[in-house]
Amino acid sequence: MTLAPLTQAVVLAAGLGTRLRPITDTMPKPLVPVAGKPMIDYGLDALADAGVTRAVVNVHHFADRMEAHLAAYPHLDIIISDERAALMNSGGGLKKGLALLDPGIVYVMNADLFWIGEKPGSLTNLQRLAGFFDPEQMDMALLCVPLEQTTGHNGKKDFQLDADGRLTRYADGDRPLVYAGAIVMHSSLLDDAPDDAFNLNIYFDSAIAKGRLFGLVMDGEWITVGTPEALPEAEAVIARYSEKV
Repeated sequence: MTLAPLTQAVVLAAGLGTRLRPITDTMPKPLVPVAGKPMIDYGLDALADAGVTRAVVNVHHFADRMEAHLAAYPHLDIIISDERAALMNSGGGLKKGLALLDPGIVYVMNADLFWIGEKPGSLTNLQRLAGFFDPEQMDMALLCVPLEQTTGHNGKKDFQLDADGRLTRYADGDRPLVYAGAIVMHSSLLDDAPDDAFNLNIYFDSAIAKGRLFGLVMDGEWITVGTPEALPEAEAVIARYSEKV
């Protein structure tokens, strides 16, 4: 439903990455290289490919290194949301980041999740998600992925989709979906949110209760690197997809 291309995004990148220790004892999780490319760059590239020109990225762990990397990133105008003083969790970090952008419809991305294998010549997953979002009937549109198209995931089943595209928490059924770490929403959704730390799941559940949380199933393979053991698995999948190109 969204007609104009979205040009703004918030990227949530301030987490500690504790499960990825000892790697994250010496670097922030978003800068951990996966197949030779910092993890966050997969998401930033996807945003740039979708038409985004300006993104807020929040920083906390090894914030100086994050700022240096982001200052050199060539494809987006990046604004830093500084969480050195206190981590704001997903919801608080998003609200603080949105305040640095113009009001309107935005992408929200997690910095440590990405995907590969989109169909060449077709709209990207993010462009499809933006086109799918209808603010009249949706609080948020979430990009989702079938469990069998995930690499590195812990097996948790997040959502299920009804025939109209509405999401509910997974209860049963043969097609469990995983939240793929990308949202399209209007920034005004968080206007009344608290200014301190809170989890964005509060807003997922509120939208579900109102029938206003919708989902779109992505193309390709979704990758998360939450532990050191997941790194070689992710790189093997990327190598396999590279051979197909």
